Amino acid sequence: MRIVSLLPSATEIVHALGLGYQLVGVSHDCDFPPQVRNLPRVSACAIADPARSSAEVDRWVRERLAAGVPLYELDAAVLRALRPDWILTQDLCAVCAPDYGSVAALAAALPGPPRVLNLEASTLEGVLGTVTAVAAALGVAERGAEVVAGLRARIAAVARAVVQAPHRPRTAVLEWLDPLFCSGHWTPELVTLAGGEEVLGHPGAPSIVKQWDELAGARPEALVIACCGQSAERASQDWERIRQRPEVRDLPAVRARRVQLVDGNAYFNRPGPRLVDSLELLGRFLHPGYFSRREAHGMAVGADHVRSD
Repeated sequence: MRIVSLLPSATEIVHALGLGYQLVGVSHDCDFPPQVRNLPRVSACAIADPARSSAEVDRWVRERLAAGVPLYELDAAVLRALRPDWILTQDLCAVCAPDYGSVAALAAALPGPPRVLNLEASTLEGVLGTVTAVAAALGVAERGAEVVAGLRARIAAVARAVVQAPHRPRTAVLEWLDPLFCSGHWTPELVTLAGGEEVLGHPGAPSIVKQWDELAGARPEALVIACCGQSAERASQDWERIRQRPEVRDLPAVRARRVQLVDGNAYFNRPGPRLVDSLELLGRFLHPGYFSRREAHGMAVGADHVRSD
């Protein structure tokens, strides 16, 4: 079987299912596990310019969407040469990856044609269902059930660890800083499971623009900055400037130095197996005393992905 993945999360799911060797092409964003970086790239995005500010990225995206111009380009010649049997894509977010409609239209013109699997989970349960769906489509349903069972066990372990915590910190997970975006889709669920109370985002709902006075009024006691597509280091460039705003300086989380910057490209914003890593990270951040040394070691996330402020 020959598989092309247009989603970093789908690429990670394929590897979790033990089918990484069947991947023949990936998107420009696919970077984990590291070996996929050597595969042919079948998509491109002009916004992938590290010199652009967050505000410029947001403006560019809005202008392109308003004009009906695609954010991504698909390389039809490369796809034709790869002769995929399956193409994995999504229709949840027009900003995150090529949309299902454009992928399906191109696939129909390719030899075969390849089958296209649309993934668009907006909840944690939906993400687990995505693993099941990919496994079924690729003929490894039993392995899919094993992977999902392992993920569910880890989710339950976090929920058990924090259930006795006497206080659920008011928490805000931010998915962009300029402009400010609250968390969305599965992330508010992760906060609840990790023993917190998400004060801006709503479970299953998209991430939307918020005003800084709304964040100030929500008075979060813990702040997680997980900007979509950005490393912790890149997000810190915006944070160092924004944290000087009076309403931000006065946030309980900032005053208590309970701010964590996370690689939002690797965690929180990829609806695949590493959402459970994100949950474990949240649990340790919100309730560090409720995880044994052994559990904390087993849930380790590399220091290059997380920065505390």
